[in-house]
Amino acid sequence: MHIHILGICGTFMGSLAVLAKELGHRVTGSDANVYPPMSTQLEAQGIELMQGYEPAHLQPAPDLVVVGNALSRGNPAVEYVLNKGMPYVSGPRWLADHVLQGRWVLAAAGTHGKTTTSSMLAWVLEHAGMSPGFLIGGVPQNFGISARLGDTPFFVVEADEYDSAFFDKRSKFVHYRPRTAILNNLEFDHADIFPDLAAIERQFHHLVRTVPGEGLIIHPASETALKRVIGMGCWTPVQTTGEGGQWQARLLREDGSRFEVSFDGAVQGVVEWELTGRHNVNNALATLAAARHVGVVPELAIAGLSTFKSVKRRMEKVAEVSGVTIYDDFAHHPTAIATTLDGLRKQVGTTPIIAIIEPRSNSMKLGAHREGLAESVALADQAIWYAPANLGWDLAATVADSPVPTTVCDSLEAIIAKVKADATPGTQVVVMSNGGFGGLHGKLAAALS
Repeated sequence: MHIHILGICGTFMGSLAVLAKELGHRVTGSDANVYPPMSTQLEAQGIELMQGYEPAHLQPAPDLVVVGNALSRGNPAVEYVLNKGMPYVSGPRWLADHVLQGRWVLAAAGTHGKTTTSSMLAWVLEHAGMSPGFLIGGVPQNFGISARLGDTPFFVVEADEYDSAFFDKRSKFVHYRPRTAILNNLEFDHADIFPDLAAIERQFHHLVRTVPGEGLIIHPASETALKRVIGMGCWTPVQTTGEGGQWQARLLREDGSRFEVSFDGAVQGVVEWELTGRHNVNNALATLAAARHVGVVPELAIAGLSTFKSVKRRMEKVAEVSGVTIYDDFAHHPTAIATTLDGLRKQVGTTPIIAIIEPRSNSMKLGAHREGLAESVALADQAIWYAPANLGWDLAATVADSPVPTTVCDSLEAIIAKVKADATPGTQVVVMSNGGFGGLHGKLAAALS
């Protein structure tokens, strides 16, 4: 079968393409923005990518069109599909029908940490010899690919609350029917599709409704929004993590790179790994609970976590030039920015940190997170904000009362000049964006050398 994917370079749709190819289909795709890591992964898989949404990309007609949620009515490719009466489906629906049917699905949901937690869980199951399938919205460095079918019943999926398609406004995760569900945390996000936090909580409740009575739901004991979700109705056993929970961590190093794990008061072992930050410790606890649910004893799961290498674009060290270290990070929400910087600060002590942030997500563009932005960079020594011409709100005014020295730039060249002027040997530069940021990381490294 020839499947054409519209919006193929999105992290979810790109992973879907890999699975479709592995199932033996001929896969092609179109996207307005073709950039790594998904573009390079797809090219390596021999999947033909086309720039833009020309109707010509759909000639001759494919057998099926999978429509990404970034596309809406008025898009030339969408209009062509509808006018020609072509068969089409959303990505989550296709995944549910052709990959997840009959599998033991382990889903990682939440505002933050979905990609890292699903990567951890897939790796822990792999380490335990369970050879899971997975679909992850990023590229786990232990695997080097974002998706695979796997040859056992187990399938790990990053479960996103974003909508499924222009014709299906339900959250993606309601299609997945997990047996093991991790609910990492819950904050207001996706202001382009949700009016308020209550609307997102309702979608999480719909997810909870799909988890069987013999399944397991895992969530932090201290998350108020998730307590409300469970309070709407829950028919599944629950295990809790973190402060006041059944699964707890005692930090043996302040940066979170070494910690002791206990379950129901009994010590299970010590994780020592490359990652930092309390958020990653919390992700690990959820992973251990989920792995135990499918039969991986904590001791073996802890050994797996100790060899986990994180995910591309999650505090990934991309260059070290003239003593300056450059990281690429996906943070695009005030909480994620703050936790990323907290982890780095605890790791590097008083070493200078420069945070560079692109407000690129739909919620950021709408100004939904303005309130927490200025304070989110408090643990950096200085912050550089990128204000593109089409932002639509006053970024400079929003971050004016930031607790650290702050610069707002309207071009990549201005950002590079500022870093060049201020970075000294030892400086840690963290570039935070959920997009390609115009290749800033490479341009910075070249300028510093």
